[in-house]
Amino acid sequence: MSKSQQLTQLSKFLTEGMQAYAMKALQTIQSYKQTIKSWLNGHTVQSFVSLFLVGAFLSIAVASCSGSSSASKNDVKLKLVSFSVTKAAHDQIIPKFIEKWKQEHNQNVTFEQSYGGSGAQAAAVIAGSQEADIVHLALPLDVSKIQQAGLIKSGWETEAPRNGIVSKSVAAIVTREGNPKGINTWADLAKDGVKVIAANPKTSGIAIWEFLAFWGSVSLTGGDEATALDYVTKVYKNTPILTKDAREASNLFFQQNQGDVLINYENEVILAGKNGTKLPYVVPQVNISIDNPVAVVDKNVDKHGTRKVAQAFVDFLYSTEAQREFAKLQYRPVNPTVTQEVASQYQPIKTLFTSQDLGGWDIIQKKFFGDGAIFDKVKAASKA
Repeated sequence: MSKSQQLTQLSKFLTEGMQAYAMKALQTIQSYKQTIKSWLNGHTVQSFVSLFLVGAFLSIAVASCSGSSSASKNDVKLKLVSFSVTKAAHDQIIPKFIEKWKQEHNQNVTFEQSYGGSGAQAAAVIAGSQEADIVHLALPLDVSKIQQAGLIKSGWETEAPRNGIVSKSVAAIVTREGNPKGINTWADLAKDGVKVIAANPKTSGIAIWEFLAFWGSVSLTGGDEATALDYVTKVYKNTPILTKDAREASNLFFQQNQGDVLINYENEVILAGKNGTKLPYVVPQVNISIDNPVAVVDKNVDKHGTRKVAQAFVDFLYSTEAQREFAKLQYRPVNPTVTQEVASQYQPIKTLFTSQDLGGWDIIQKKFFGDGAIFDKVKAASKA
């Protein structure tokens, strides 16, 4: 028998017992009514009986409410679906939230977590194979796709601080020890004989960010679109394998020792160094702000009855406590207090552009990543 069932039975037992007790007391009072009348008038007897019954049924109500309150404290389970490289941060943040919620609400929260390529994760949420209560993805475009599928209400960006952006990074270029190919800028990736390890924009968030970094490094520094297209095509000719996500790209480069250069999140590169895989890297001075959004999946939280705790977790991710955990793992925090605390640990960026500088996500999706758009043309040309 579950704890909830036990509490329900206990409440029923107490209620029935109190009712029986009240009836027995009333019968006793009625049997001695004539005696009582000898020193109390009828009005006072009726008042006494009424007050007694009010007290008895108030006790019953309290007992019932107590049982109801206990039943409402059932454990709650949240499903978090995120992109591959956030696991280390969530492993630190989630226990803090669980403890805080338990202290404030006397309710246990458990998390089911899923990590993978951001595009693939968004597709799984849309398909229903991942019934996420919360998504923390690599780029706003993936959340927008879930919204367009009817699972997230429009205007999700306004439901959380910072337009729904909860973690940030920039792109970094990792090389082999001694940098034998002399790779120091984006332009160097197009050199003959350079083997680039990169992920696939059709499944991975980092892959979209790196593509935009390549394109913007030309188009936002004086080059025209023809020049940008030529440059990006050369880079992908130097990319023999497109992995499904950032984690797989890192494993291919670090663990299997493939490639001359890896494009990855700055935070991933620094974290790898802290874990013993320290390789030279450069953060290009022309770079893109990699903005990672978080959102409550409205349709699913309403189905699961988890909206309150899901929203509380999203809000907690913006707290100083949680943002410090992101910063420990080298994400660039969005909380202003934490940003000031850790500013010195990041390399400064001379020209930092955003997705808006490239037209915004609607234009980016159609122009670069839709079927038959620029990326498909680049990929076809790189194989020719």
